[in-house]
Amino acid sequence: MRENHQKNEARKLKTFYLLLILVFSSFGAAAEIYKWVDENGKIHFGDRRPTNQVSDQVKLKINTYESVSYDMSTFDVGEKVIMYSASWCGFCKKARQYFEKNDIDYVEYDIEKNKSAKRAYDKLNATGVPVILVGKERMNGFSVAGFRRIYEQ
Repeated sequence: MRENHQKNEARKLKTFYLLLILVFSSFGAAAEIYKWVDENGKIHFGDRRPTNQVSDQVKLKINTYESVSYDMSTFDVGEKVIMYSASWCGFCKKARQYFEKNDIDYVEYDIEKNKSAKRAYDKLNATGVPVILVGKERMNGFSVAGFRRIYEQ
């Protein structure tokens, strides 16, 4: 049982480090990231290959939409604006700021902090954040012009 707890803690730590890597890599850096395990079994990540450890290069995938796309789906959220987001997402932040600046009521669900939001997000077959729903329209990513297109219909 203790071994399972240690494995779960190691997975959580690994996920945390990967999220940190994704956050810092989203600033346009083209650095290589390396992963290695020390003599105590602790997992490390760094931008330099360690000289005294065997390491693997980590392939990063940023899980956010780089362009806006739309989808006519079978859902209908009425007049509400719903956004599935993550705290580290720059496009989510831009959307949030736009909504607040323009007094647009919205409901935000952080898919990393809310399990039921993650399940709803998964049902949308989404692969990145933000996902914004308005009426029967779905917007993957965020742009002001794109949002106006689905909001002001």
